[in-house]
Amino acid sequence: MRRKLNKPKEIEHSLSKVVPDTSALIAGNVTRMVQEGKLDGSEIIIPKIVMGELQAQAARGKESGFLGLEEIKKIRELSESKKIILKLIGELPSYDDIMLAKSGRIDALIQDIARKEKGVLITSDLPQALVAEAEGIPVKYFESYKKVKIRIEDFLTPDTMSLHLKEGVVPLAKRGKPGAFKLTEIRKELLTGEEMEAISKEIFEAARHEENSFIEYGEVGASVIQLGNLRVAIARPPFADGVEITVVRPIIKLKLEDYTLSDKLKNRLEERAEGIIIAGPPGSGKSTLAAGMAEFYAGKGKIVKTMESPRDLQVPAGITQYAPLDGSFAKTADILLLVRPDYTVFDEVRKTRDFEVFADMRMAGIGMIGVVHASDPVDAVQRFLGRVDLGIIPHILDTIIFVKAGEVKKVYSLELVVRTPTGMTEDDLARPLVEVKDFETNKLEYEIYSYGDQKVVVPVQASSGKQTGAKKLAAEKIREELRKFDRDIQVEVVSDNKAIVRVRNDVIPRIIGKEGSTVKELEERLGIGIDVEPVARSLGKTVSFDIGETGAYFVLNFGKKLHGKNANIHIEGEYLFTATVGRAGEIKVNKNSDIGKALLRAVTSDRRVEAFV
Repeated sequence: MRRKLNKPKEIEHSLSKVVPDTSALIAGNVTRMVQEGKLDGSEIIIPKIVMGELQAQAARGKESGFLGLEEIKKIRELSESKKIILKLIGELPSYDDIMLAKSGRIDALIQDIARKEKGVLITSDLPQALVAEAEGIPVKYFESYKKVKIRIEDFLTPDTMSLHLKEGVVPLAKRGKPGAFKLTEIRKELLTGEEMEAISKEIFEAARHEENSFIEYGEVGASVIQLGNLRVAIARPPFADGVEITVVRPIIKLKLEDYTLSDKLKNRLEERAEGIIIAGPPGSGKSTLAAGMAEFYAGKGKIVKTMESPRDLQVPAGITQYAPLDGSFAKTADILLLVRPDYTVFDEVRKTRDFEVFADMRMAGIGMIGVVHASDPVDAVQRFLGRVDLGIIPHILDTIIFVKAGEVKKVYSLELVVRTPTGMTEDDLARPLVEVKDFETNKLEYEIYSYGDQKVVVPVQASSGKQTGAKKLAAEKIREELRKFDRDIQVEVVSDNKAIVRVRNDVIPRIIGKEGSTVKELEERLGIGIDVEPVARSLGKTVSFDIGETGAYFVLNFGKKLHGKNANIHIEGEYLFTATVGRAGEIKVNKNSDIGKALLRAVTSDRRVEAFV
């Protein structure tokens, strides 16, 4: 509880010379006095140290700095018509002055100027006013804030989900409920710049003084404010092309019992689920469900905390809501690991560091409920790929709940197994994979595993004679790898462990590589056999050649005249391979290679071997 301070005594002072401090300028008190004629013919003395402090605040992106500087500009514009003398005196604040501002250094310097100039100190800062009164300095105190109805409240109706206000545009509102809302015009008149600035000022004043209100985030051109249950985002140049104010508020508060959940899912949430992701598109009701689950676990005697930015979940008072500590959720997590809650709701897991924090807390044994933007339920899992190791995903995620239009549309469970992926038959292709199953039916819908150097999510389809997801993936991967050789490559996956690649004749040797090294490396990486064929098998004319052998090689001798030519080799009309004739007029084939074994079988069985050049 803050100590209640008595206001300074109301004493009438001559206002022929006044010295406003930072708080009075930010609150607009001096401008109001000028406009009301209370300072006509007066001398307004603004200490340069006040200008410096406002400039420093503005440089840090604080709205208060901009408001104060704008007030000084207005006073200067009004001074001529009101016959006011405006003076800037003193010296600009030093770095130490600004750093010690919270300790009262700047306030003390302003008091010194008011005493020296024999002026009335104008302030909205109660401690400043009391100190000045104690030191015998004439003071005019204005209450820093009087609760009034702010303009945005006129735009809010019971069914308003959000307000969208922008300079030069008619005010808009989303009205309805999650999944069934309509964007409507609030009025026909356009919002003016002056009106937007006035609304912005009211919001900042309320955030600084009203209970349960605070400035969550402030940078140059962007601010996020929490006003009770209203989340307000303000954007202005240079961040945006104009002043824009967006107000979002929850209009529905639901308990977990209000959702249509199966008994099976209720039992899982109560007994087993500890790594839960709530996914869905924006405005689908994810945070509403997260708040309901937080209240559900709190009601079961669990210690529940939240991590939010901004803190706008509608949860009971017994659930403490944490913001990023010093701008970092990692630091917040360090504190929570000491607090040891049973469950933590992490609202809006977006950045890579957020996913890492979620995983770290879950691996530490804390039950986690994360809220993630996703257009499809499996997209929520994909958001973790590349951010955490594949093998630990089922340990940090066990339940995916997809929400749309305020309803639970799909629930997935995850499990880590070691086996051959669906669509592959070779035992040596077995690998660790994550099974993503429909929770209600236990039907396998997706498999997640490493394929080559990538982690992939492959839909599992029932056998229907069509190409499986694994085959499609294999074809696309082969096409991607070999497109650099032939942009018009043709890939046909003829079985679960064999693919045929058809390319131009002249690129076949480069794809096969020396002694088949290139294609063999690709086969090992993708886990599927690859046959390379020319698009047009019979290009070229028939030539004669001799087949011999030397050591570990078969030697096909064409003569030096064909040096550098591509020869297409066929056995009984069936294409075998294509290679370039070497300088000695020869093509060597390793006897232990697949091509070498095929040649051996052809020669020993007296089958016809032909060459086309």
